[in-house]
Amino acid sequence: MRLAVLSGATLAVLAGGCWGALALWYQPPSAPRARVLLPGAWLLLCGAALLSLWCGAAWLAVALLGPAAAALLLWWTKLRPSNACDWADEVAQMGHAEVLGDEVTVHNVRNFLWRSREDYTIRWEVRRYDLRRLVSLDMITSYWEGPAIAHVLFSFGFSDGERLVFSVEIRRRRGQAYSELGGFFRAYNLSVIAADERDIIYLRTNVRKEDDYLFHVRLPQANVRALFLAYLSQANALRQTPRFYNTLTVNCTTLVYRMMRHIVGGLPLDVRLLLSGYLPGYVYAVGGLDQRYTLEQLRAFGRITQRARQAGYGGEFSAAIRAGIPPLPAATA
Repeated sequence: MRLAVLSGATLAVLAGGCWGALALWYQPPSAPRARVLLPGAWLLLCGAALLSLWCGAAWLAVALLGPAAAALLLWWTKLRPSNACDWADEVAQMGHAEVLGDEVTVHNVRNFLWRSREDYTIRWEVRRYDLRRLVSLDMITSYWEGPAIAHVLFSFGFSDGERLVFSVEIRRRRGQAYSELGGFFRAYNLSVIAADERDIIYLRTNVRKEDDYLFHVRLPQANVRALFLAYLSQANALRQTPRFYNTLTVNCTTLVYRMMRHIVGGLPLDVRLLLSGYLPGYVYAVGGLDQRYTLEQLRAFGRITQRARQAGYGGEFSAAIRAGIPPLPAATA
């Protein structure tokens, strides 16, 4: 019994030690030097508590670790996201919109001119859209690290040729690097970027050298409109009340899944919602892609990487990347 209790306590201290060290590393509460000193001090304290446990001084382990653990948890619960930071240029502005009937004005549409990751022209624009002209929805998956992980974007098309892309992303501070692990520890804010296709797709295919695929989505026009407005509602809400990004629960697929489930209902939970690289298979399975073709055929049609690289910043960028992708049948377009 004593061994079982010791083993359980040891596992708890080890788990708490790892969690606390990572929390302090990715979300340092004070000066940058604390990013090394505080996690190190926490691990030393956990090590001393474990030594006390196995030496038969459980009271000392509790005395050492209890107050520190309580302080750490109190600090963690008090963390709040803020919009007042020195943000990286590409997420410095927050999109927001005004909706008046069928007329929508979207502020801070990103339309950067990208030459490299570090060399770009900053352009934030105000654009106006007529919801009566909203006619299509495309899903873009952008791969940078194997087949299981992709970033997911949705592009809304209008009958006058205009397109607006929404991308759920981290909002990182200037100089801050992205870490999937850091996304579990409140390292980033959540951001909804509204962007021109030539900005956001060109950035991924031509600058970051990612591999992108575009799929036409089968969805009734009323639901396309509802999803467009849901994105705007999310953007407006984040401008007023910031939220933390979470790699598992609040990301580029789970947020959209919640919006779509509210709109159409009945969407099943699936592991592909977490392994976002396989999301096209999920959307195909629920009938959201063109059923005249296999998923493999749609992936072959929709691989836009080379077309985007060849199109560059040409005025026909959107048409060029869609060349060779069969349009949806008129009844579901």
